[in-house]
This record gives sequence, C-alpha cells and structure tokens, in this order.
Amino acid sequence: MPTFAVLGSGGWGTAVALILAQKPGHRVRLWSARETSGRELREKRENPRQLPGVRIPDAVELVTDPAAAVADADCWVVAVPTVFLRATVERFRTLSSPGTAVVSLTKGIEVATFRRPTEILADVLGVRRLVVLSGPSHAEEVARGLPTSLVAAAADAAVAGWVQDHFGGDRFRVYTNTDVVGVELAGALKNVIGVAAGVCDGLGLGDNAKAAMLTRGLVEMQRFGVAHGAEPATFDGLAGVGDLITTCFSPHGRNRRVGERVARGEPVAAVTGGPQVAEGVNTAKAVRERAARTGLDVPIMTAVYEILHEGKPPAAAVHELMSRRPQPERRDADESRDRERAGATRSYDDR
Repeated sequence: MPTFAVLGSGGWGTAVALILAQKPGHRVRLWSARETSGRELREKRENPRQLPGVRIPDAVELVTDPAAAVADADCWVVAVPTVFLRATVERFRTLSSPGTAVVSLTKGIEVATFRRPTEILADVLGVRRLVVLSGPSHAEEVARGLPTSLVAAAADAAVAGWVQDHFGGDRFRVYTNTDVVGVELAGALKNVIGVAAGVCDGLGLGDNAKAAMLTRGLVEMQRFGVAHGAEPATFDGLAGVGDLITTCFSPHGRNRRVGERVARGEPVAAVTGGPQVAEGVNTAKAVRERAARTGLDVPIMTAVYEILHEGKPPAAAVHELMSRRPQPERRDADESRDRERAGATRSYDDR
C-alpha cells in the first residue's frame, strides 16, 4: 500500500491528490504550507478559490505539519511554484533520504540560479529518484475527471514506469520519457509563449497571428532546449506542443491571461500581483538572461521579457517582431547541417 505525500495544496496539487486517492490501496496526504489554507481545506473539504465545487474525499488526509505529511511516504509529489520551491522544500531537508522517490509537478526556472525544479529538489533534499510529470493538464479539468495525458520523465526508466503505474488510469494517461531536461524546459518555456498568446488575444490580432506566434514560439522552445541538452523530439510531444496548445488557447491558462490583460492596458504590477503565480513571468526573465549570455536567438520570448520587465508597449513589440529581417523557415536545420559538415560543436551549458 504506497503512501503519497503531496506537498502544495494549490489547484494542481489538489487535483493530483484526487487522482492518486482514486487508486485502490493508495494512502494520500495533502500538505498545505500555511495553517490558514489547511484549516480551510479541512473545514470545507474543498479548495474554494481554485477548484470550487470539487469535493476532497475523506481518503485524502489534510495536514500542515511537514513531518506528518511525509512520515513513511513512499513518494513525495511536489506542487510548489518555482519562486517558492527552494524555500518550501528547505522545510523538508532533514526529513528526506537519498532513496526517497520525488515527483515534480512544477513548471518553471529559478531566475537567480537557472536551475530546473528537479535540480532544486536534488540540491536541497539530496534525493536521486526524481521524476518530472508534465504535459497539457489544467487542474480545473483533471479534478473533474476529464481525460488527460501526460509524460513522466526520469533518468531511470524504472522509476518513470513506477510513476506511470501508480498515477495512470482510464482518465489520466501517463507516458514515459528519459529526457528530463527536455520535459522540464518545455514545461517552463511554454509558459512564456503562453504570455505571448495572451498578447495576441488582448490586441485582437486574430487567428493567423496567433497560429504563427505559436508555431515560431515552438521553434524557439526547441532551439533553447536543444542548446541546453534536451532532445529535439521532446518538443513534438505532450510536454512540448501538447502543453503549448493548452496554454495558448485555454481560458484556464494563467500565463495567457497575463498577456491578454497587459495587452489591454492593465499595469503589469497589477496583473502579476495576485495570489496565483503565472510561471511565465519569471521564466521570461531567466530565459532572457540566459539567451543574452549565450547568443541564442529567441525573439518572441525576448519580446515577452521586454513587455513584462522593461515596460515595452505590446503593440510595439509585435511591430518589431513582424519587421525582422526575412529568414528561411528551416534556419535551425540548415545551420545544424552546416555545423555537422564543418565538424564544429558549441555548448551553451556553461553554468
């Protein structure tokens, strides 16, 4: 009878706790970082702010004490926004062991260190059995039992398979992958492109512009990911184009809403100051800093950074993108072929 400790009682953490609790023989604890949040969940058996109307069954134990949350747990499931991740898991540092299985649900990049979520978890907790679970998966739909497919990525295929077996079901399909870098970067970068999709909506640019932005944004995601050790094919899968589509079109998407509201004239500080975290805001900053250091060409993600962090008017950013020098569509492929012919190699992973 495996025991799961879900760390983070936001919408996504709650939804995954519900998924796990549906499996026969599972014991599930859902940990809240704040006592007030935990008390509200216990009193209402519902997450009223993020998942209104979805009952949390009695099979899910609701706790706020870190030691009680992870006691004898076979697997920790971490659902904490990147900006809070390091400080939050520090509370569990003395409670972990190297053999603890840890599943990350977080999609972002730590700005100060350019560390991915699984790297932060390894740094703080000293664990080795790490899995990232990612893909098109809005909590609002998962919690209500709508069909969802994701990918579990781990360096150890056996660990990914264990997650596939214990998380997967007839409404929650899980595939496996060994490209941890690619799956994590795809999950983070698609949030930046999601902001750009919202800008398209807020400016009323139409379907043509949004489709072009999404397509070229995917090229940038792959370009950035491959330069940092990801496999190109990962961006064609659930963690890449699959999650990108959901983020760019769904009304549930926080990042898309940020771009839409800013494009309609709301101040960035007011849009990003709410209780729910839009990961693309900080990820845009991390990507911009990294791209500037390495010379990577990511014009759409750079434009998102300039809109959110430098105050560039969204319409001006769009004009600059549309006025760029014309280029071949398959420039990356052509340049890769030329490098292979020349025998040249270049690494951007210079952390």
